[in-house]
Amino acid sequence: MTAILETTGLTKIFGGLTAVDNVTLSVQQGEIFGIIGPNGAGKTTFLNAIAGTYKPDGGRVHFLGRDTTGISPDKMCRMGMARTFQISQPFPKMTALENVLVSATFGHRGEHHAHDLALQMLDFVEFPMPVDTPARNLNTVQLKRLDLARALASKPRLLLLDELAAGLTTGELGDLMTIIRKIRDSGVTIILIEHIMRVIMGLSDRIAVIYYGAKIADGPTMEVAQDPRVAEAYLGEEYDL
Repeated sequence: MTAILETTGLTKIFGGLTAVDNVTLSVQQGEIFGIIGPNGAGKTTFLNAIAGTYKPDGGRVHFLGRDTTGISPDKMCRMGMARTFQISQPFPKMTALENVLVSATFGHRGEHHAHDLALQMLDFVEFPMPVDTPARNLNTVQLKRLDLARALASKPRLLLLDELAAGLTTGELGDLMTIIRKIRDSGVTIILIEHIMRVIMGLSDRIAVIYYGAKIADGPTMEVAQDPRVAEAYLGEEYDL
């Protein structure tokens, strides 16, 4: 397989705190790559460092074979990297369709094409409300579908999902997992940060574990989950596959 993203010694420091500590990993094209670790471990900071939100203090990022270390988020998006965030932040007074149109217009010429693309992405994620519903009227599940549609409308090669499953019921989790698999099957590689082990174990081809900013394990999902260091750091002694 071909690596779509590689980090080498990636480091991010805030004052005296090393939030990401010399992390080296490789994400292969076409896979779902899970990242787990306790709260405050540095997972979201790692995403911010590869997506251009934070400039790394050390190490390199390579995306699609190009050194993209420190490149701005808008340029990363134009190159084919999109993401969702832990807390949904749509334009509240705009409709669902208008929110997705913002992303569909980014980097694509033609108002008609962008409009069609936005509708396609809302349909692709099975958005359950009329597309003219104001974003401020959407509930948690609907907002998460909107976030996915917005990210996909930029036509990414790599999609970063940051705790997308948080706050969902068991049934809603199953529906979300089906959509994430459909996204991967459409040709989009996915990096998934998640605390819900059902989601991580059910979706990830490989996972990495970040603990106090450092990567302590990575590899095939079942193999890493059974690593005693991972059980001690994150899963808990009682966790049983």
